[in-house]
Amino acid sequence: MALQDIHLDRILQLSPNAQTAISRIVEGVSSISPVREYGGAVPRVLLVGGFVRDALLGIVSKDIDLEVYGITSEQLESLVADLFPGKMSVVGRSFGIFKVFLEDGIDLDIALPRRESKSGIGHKGFSVIGDPAMPVEEALRRRDFTINAIAVDVATGELIDPFGGRGDLEKKVLRVVNAATFQDDPLRIYRAVQLSARFDLTVDSETLELMRGMVSSGDLKELSKERITEEIKKLLLKAERPSIGLSLMRDLGIVERDYPELHALIGTKQEEEWHPEGDVWTHTLMVIDQAAKIIRRSVIPTEESNDERRNPFSEEEKLQIMLGAVCHDLGKPATTEFVEGRIRSRGHESAGKEPTRALLERWTFGDDALQSSLAIAEEHLKPALLFRSIEKGELTEEKYANAIRRLLKRIAPLSWRAFLAVAEADSRGRAFPGAETDPHTAGDLMEEIIAKENLDGEAMKPLIQGKDLMEMGIAPGPVMGKIIADIEAARDRGEIKTKEEAVEWVRGNKV
Repeated sequence: MALQDIHLDRILQLSPNAQTAISRIVEGVSSISPVREYGGAVPRVLLVGGFVRDALLGIVSKDIDLEVYGITSEQLESLVADLFPGKMSVVGRSFGIFKVFLEDGIDLDIALPRRESKSGIGHKGFSVIGDPAMPVEEALRRRDFTINAIAVDVATGELIDPFGGRGDLEKKVLRVVNAATFQDDPLRIYRAVQLSARFDLTVDSETLELMRGMVSSGDLKELSKERITEEIKKLLLKAERPSIGLSLMRDLGIVERDYPELHALIGTKQEEEWHPEGDVWTHTLMVIDQAAKIIRRSVIPTEESNDERRNPFSEEEKLQIMLGAVCHDLGKPATTEFVEGRIRSRGHESAGKEPTRALLERWTFGDDALQSSLAIAEEHLKPALLFRSIEKGELTEEKYANAIRRLLKRIAPLSWRAFLAVAEADSRGRAFPGAETDPHTAGDLMEEIIAKENLDGEAMKPLIQGKDLMEMGIAPGPVMGKIIADIEAARDRGEIKTKEEAVEWVRGNKV
């Protein structure tokens, strides 16, 4: 990706709200008289950090960081409160940080430059002091990587880049600003992981050795699950090739030390006929990258529809898809064996539930993410297996549809679209010619039958409801629940297909 020139008008036009807000802040700061204690320097406002990095890459970001020099914390708080009544958060007041929430999902972080020193364990173990008189270069020196240590003076448009961050972006290199202060917060290692994947960066050799030493020393142990989870989420959802970050985690020793469920995939062999790409680790990385492509894919509207191109997945579904891709084959290390001259992993689907649970307990994605990943681990082969069965004539279309309906019940509340996305990624994450481009026939048929039979609508509900039974003279209670369960069991066996048949079943059984 070629770097863009910094044109403030273009950058600030990401939304009228952002442009107006930043202009008002600059005007307000410039109206404040220089403070003698701060050397009498004219107050100034800088755009800093990830927003500038993204702007150089031509990426529009809704997280905007401003640093204000030359005024007191009290002056800054008063100014921001006056400019944005009712929209300012003072959670970071003690550090001279004020957050403003604008329309269009835009967040402004407005802060004084600050000095930080390590005073304890964890991200709260820092002494932080706002210093409005701090030289800009010194303020930028406290940042993690050179690509994040670039600033722009909003009033003049001057690009301030004392550590060569723009050059590193051009060379696609990730390099620390200051080795000594970098080690104060081990989370920066996980930040390196997600940044390297998001922007396809190579970690420079000195930075790589520094991080390896930190991992080897156990520095990551002080990190909370919540902070790690946020970086893993960025890796999975913001990177087009998350495999770059996961490969870096392996290179740094993080996978071996902290993720035994993933480390076990390395070297676990697969049958070459089905997996010419190599071991389960290699296959999993390929599947994860395919999943990342799928969650970015738009639905093309039909000729009958006037809808614009849209992404079919919610943000929750995107996370479920990516985590499912990570976990789908975690059962293979425990089940892989050499049988009659072939490598088999029989039962790896069910065997994947325990390591999936163990892996996700290391993060804080929540129970919904866990349950969806467990469903994917256990059922991810079903679309392909059912397709082969109907293709061989072992299943009629009616029996195939009923098998799909039962599958949708088992994976609920995971949506079938999210489930099929992982199945497709699993199919495409292999080193076969055409694996990435050939139709996913198993998924296409399943989607066709779901639509034809309305399997994600009325067909997912019990044929008989409690009110139906009451109209037939059956009183509420345990008997009613048993009747509904028995009918659904008969339906799953293919013995009952319609509500009318269910009613006859009730009458015929003389309940």
